[in-house]
Amino acid sequence: MARLTRAEAQERNRAKVLAAAREEFAERGFRDAKIDEIADRAELTRGAVYSNFPGKRALYFAVLADLAERAPVIPPDEPALTVREALGEVARAWVTRLPLMTEDRHAPSRLGADLMPEILADETLHKPFAELTRLNAILLGLAMERLRPPKEPDGRLVRLAGAALTVLQGAGQLSAAAPGFVDAFDVIRVCEGLAELDLDDRWTVAPMVPEVQETDEPWSPPRAVRGLTDGEAARLGRDGVVAVLGVHRLSAAEEAVRAAPPGAEVTAVVVTRTPAEVLPLARLVIAEVGTCLRQAFPMPAWPRLRILYDESGALAAAAGVPEPEDTTEVAIRVRSGRIVLRTEGFGACHAAASQRDRP
Repeated sequence: MARLTRAEAQERNRAKVLAAAREEFAERGFRDAKIDEIADRAELTRGAVYSNFPGKRALYFAVLADLAERAPVIPPDEPALTVREALGEVARAWVTRLPLMTEDRHAPSRLGADLMPEILADETLHKPFAELTRLNAILLGLAMERLRPPKEPDGRLVRLAGAALTVLQGAGQLSAAAPGFVDAFDVIRVCEGLAELDLDDRWTVAPMVPEVQETDEPWSPPRAVRGLTDGEAARLGRDGVVAVLGVHRLSAAEEAVRAAPPGAEVTAVVVTRTPAEVLPLARLVIAEVGTCLRQAFPMPAWPRLRILYDESGALAAAAGVPEPEDTTEVAIRVRSGRIVLRTEGFGACHAAASQRDRP
């Protein structure tokens, strides 16, 4: 048998830890789970667990993220053609994974019961979770706009998407705390009814205008990076806008989408100063809605925005951000394999995307 490389051995051990942790969390719950027990289940040392994950909460987020990203996608027989149909399909995909009253408390659907308590218990997670949720609303809103373009030039459907996510998140919390109370069919009908609301949602340009620096640098990103919304390997050699966004600035991705020329690719790279814990949370939150989008919308309506996460920092470094922070906002324009302009700070996404190419 060929000897495993160090990277292969690390990947194998990580997979063993995740599998063991899933069993431990399912059996004991997050609160009562023990790292020593997880190590024993994985037939590894305690140190081997901590070499892959900094703590139990980071491991818990990673288990939930792995499950969310592996969730099967079952497209409807007929893709949604209206906002009402799309919201109904999104709600249907969401409620089908909620725990049932008849399920055992150790069922996989109940693994996420401690997610919100853990987020609430740590103030440092509040802002990232808020921005991740806003990003989900942006993704859903952009998809709905492809089905029903707003009547006004500055109109948008992001607030409507936020209202739907509020209903769905509330249904999820009540399903865990009050088994049997939530009626899935009522939730679906409520979300469908939201389509008729007019929330007078308007898009306004960010007031900050950072300096745009023209440049000519090679663009050499990693060959392929896993996408958060579509689960596919994203190739980054095409022309467009690449925004490196800390977890406190994720909603700025909308500025790039709104300002970019028609047909231009827009990629948001999620970074943080604490990738071992916060990036699994990002993977989890975005994957939950990404799965629903793929089940509800026809491919032409998918948002013109790719979300990638950068655990190693290689992608951010390629964009000129060697030490990303939670407040990072750096945007570049890529053309013919070169970085042709760069800008950073509040408003960078809009500034980079709105800059028109010179002939």
